[in-house]
Amino acid sequence: MKQPLSYVHPEAKIANNVVIEPFVTIDKNVEVGEGTWIGPNVTIMEGARIGKNCKIFPGAVISAIPQDLKFLGEQTTAEIGDNCLIREFVTINRGTKASYKTVVGSNTLLMAYVHIAHDCYVGKNCILANNATLAGHVIVEDYVNIGGLVAVHQFVHIGAHAYITGGSLVRKDVPPFVKAAREPLSYVGVNSIGLRRKNYSNEQIQQIQEVYRHLFLSGHNISQALDYIEKELSASPERDEILLFVRNSTRGIMRGYSNDKNEDID
Repeated sequence: MKQPLSYVHPEAKIANNVVIEPFVTIDKNVEVGEGTWIGPNVTIMEGARIGKNCKIFPGAVISAIPQDLKFLGEQTTAEIGDNCLIREFVTINRGTKASYKTVVGSNTLLMAYVHIAHDCYVGKNCILANNATLAGHVIVEDYVNIGGLVAVHQFVHIGAHAYITGGSLVRKDVPPFVKAAREPLSYVGVNSIGLRRKNYSNEQIQQIQEVYRHLFLSGHNISQALDYIEKELSASPERDEILLFVRNSTRGIMRGYSNDKNEDID
């Protein structure tokens, strides 16, 4: 259902049962899936791919060109999965030739004023609270919860099931299953509440805690800790996911826990 006060380019592909409220603008080369609601004053620009049963609230801008001076007008996309909730004034930029797309996975909640920059990948079932900001090329894996006013540096990688507290500055990679807080951003424990909500067993959570005790609290450097974990702790999908993440980190991982409140900022 399209309101007469909205504009939809004739080449846009709008599925059945899409509701388009007044003052919406939808450009060419846009696809919108069935059952999606597009609220007043939303702007959906060229290259948007929006899934089924999404709700996009007033003022959001989807698939604007990247805020990147290297962008030369190449054909790229901003891809949003099914059942996403995109609140007021969220901005999602499309990709550059680096990856040709920006992705937001299904069942993700982006609260008001969230910004997703070019070439980001946000996994499924994530929550980004108000004013969270991702710079370009950030990877956020599934089931991540990012608090309000968090700023994530470009090229950072955040592992699955991580929880980052509000107001944090994320300059380094954040491994899976952890809680991250303080300044500079540091390990403050395992996200045990989030993991229990996703039906992880006590035994799985305890093994994750054991891995991070050796990684962050043993006094070993990262290489020594990784060698010990691989040799001495039983293999499991969670252990192996952590090892793979840390070994593949290009920016380096965040700090371990410290009681020193006078640490210098990186």
